[in-house]
Amino acid sequence: MPQPDFQPTLIGPTTIVRPIAPDDWTELYGIGSDPEVWRLHPASNRYTEPEFRKFFDSGVHSKMALVFVERASNRLIGSSRYYGHEPDIGEIEIGWTFVARSHWGGAVNREVKRLMLDHAFTFVDTVIFWVGETNWRSQGAMKKIGGVLREGLFTRKLSGDRRHVIFEITKGRYQDGGRQLVE
Repeated sequence: MPQPDFQPTLIGPTTIVRPIAPDDWTELYGIGSDPEVWRLHPASNRYTEPEFRKFFDSGVHSKMALVFVERASNRLIGSSRYYGHEPDIGEIEIGWTFVARSHWGGAVNREVKRLMLDHAFTFVDTVIFWVGETNWRSQGAMKKIGGVLREGLFTRKLSGDRRHVIFEITKGRYQDGGRQLVE
């Protein structure tokens, strides 16, 4: 089976999701340098240039990172990525998502998650989301789009000793009405 396309270009009504590029640094750091964006995130110092540089470079090198482009202005408004594709169990993670504060509370997060979920469900049956244990903002966003909380707290080498919860969305649940929650 061929490798899935982890950096597609996806077009929604107001947002284009496209592969991240090295030239996106300045504009994306303009968003990511806002401390409030990371306040509840386990990596709360990601707004600093050295930490954001590590984050950005790892996204470029992952070949799975994406940026969000507002169609009306052609400006970057956020980023996300796929991670940890597990073809044997039909699972992939969507994470590392952040959106410019100017777009909080609007439709952008739902639109990009719908686009990314629609794409992911062409090659997996389950999408998971690792969310910081105390990141109530992201946990609330996951509930709004139909994420189901897995029982327990989780850690992984990638995140050090930071504890996370995991939300999942299955293809069946999504197709049976969950997709409407993301529209």
